[in-house]
Amino acid sequence: MKTMTLLRHAKAGSDDQVCRDFDRALNAKGRRAAEVMGRHLREVGLHFDHVIASPAVRVAQTLEAFATGYGAVPAAVEDRRIYLASAETLLEVAQEQQGDCLLMVGHNPGLEDLVLDLVRDGGGLRDEVAAKYPTASVAQMTFEGEWADLAAGCATLVRFVRPRDLDPELGPDFG
Repeated sequence: MKTMTLLRHAKAGSDDQVCRDFDRALNAKGRRAAEVMGRHLREVGLHFDHVIASPAVRVAQTLEAFATGYGAVPAAVEDRRIYLASAETLLEVAQEQQGDCLLMVGHNPGLEDLVLDLVRDGGGLRDEVAAKYPTASVAQMTFEGEWADLAAGCATLVRFVRPRDLDPELGPDFG
């Protein structure tokens, strides 16, 4: 059984002094949300053999804050293909992986689309992902087989957690 956990980067600021989207940094709410999510995943016992991430600044900062809450995580391997990737590209990256438990950290809409492609029948959790995959949210899926076998419709969505599920002040109605 393989487990793939997808973490969307936390909330970034809209810094007018940053010229490139790639260089946008997290805001205070984003740092807090990533740390809360890390703490939650540690408390529920998730572990990761491998971490692969977009090299964008906001993703690196999300992983730093996540690790503050979670504790030690394997060093992330940055893969430029993940930056603003489509679901198809993310699937190709996942199919190249090793180990049993992967954490992939990236961007929307690719992460959301990947979940919806891999999980055809997820009931309420899948519907929540389809409604909105907010920043710093986590979707965890399992599937049988090898990473190279990962394909549309073969995964089961076992967890979808948004920061507001853990702390209401991290919801959309708070700054």
